[in-house]
Amino acid sequence: MDFGLVGKVVLVTGASSGLGFAIASELAAEGAAVAIVARRKPELERAASSIMNATRARVLPLPGDVTNADDVSSCVARIAESLGPVDILVANAGGPPSTTFATTTEDQYRAAIELNLLSSIRLAHACVPGMRERHWGRVIFVTSMAAKQPVPGLLLSNTARAGLLGFAKTLATECAPDNVLVNSVMPGHFNTQRAIDLAKMRAEREGQPVDALLAARVKGIPLGRAGEAAEFAAVVTFLSSERASFMTGAAIQVDGGQVLGIV
Repeated sequence: MDFGLVGKVVLVTGASSGLGFAIASELAAEGAAVAIVARRKPELERAASSIMNATRARVLPLPGDVTNADDVSSCVARIAESLGPVDILVANAGGPPSTTFATTTEDQYRAAIELNLLSSIRLAHACVPGMRERHWGRVIFVTSMAAKQPVPGLLLSNTARAGLLGFAKTLATECAPDNVLVNSVMPGHFNTQRAIDLAKMRAEREGQPVDALLAARVKGIPLGRAGEAAEFAAVVTFLSSERASFMTGAAIQVDGGQVLGIV
């Protein structure tokens, strides 16, 4: 199947590891030129080398912090200079720590909203106007199943990511006449370092073994297992493609059937 991605310029944030790295790798394999952004320069450069060696695609590593407005503007400008204007934005960021209402501070709320809501809004403002002028674009916000079905112990993520769904739906409606398609993808439990880190935080708070918590999460997944990052990347790649030309404003969970709601 030809996804029509050869020559497209993609920006993937949070791409030095985990889901972001898998997404960047899959898009590069489909022939896109990929700019990857993350805060940790050594890990980012290793990720870029890995993707280039595997795909022979053009990969531009850009160290940056998406919670910093200047970093976002600088990254988008450098992409335009090196690869061309951004055609596809995949806004992905790590999640906030595991907390409960009784233990969450106001500073933690602010940091979570900055990371998991405002950073995506900021990226959209940097990339979408150019897409609308060219009458072609894809915006994919990577959120979490917590945006549809709140997860115990993830108060910060539950709060910030639900707000992003509202923004994405509004943006999709406004941009549809310009053929700029905006969708949200909500991962469930995947075998990533992020999942392990969250389990460790909860284990420490509740005095439980990490292995027991990781095993318990699988029991709530109808498919009986956690996902692999490549499985998530395949969905994002489809939404980035010409094949998804009649999809916008959608909020799609990729969770092995864990979200119980029908909307």
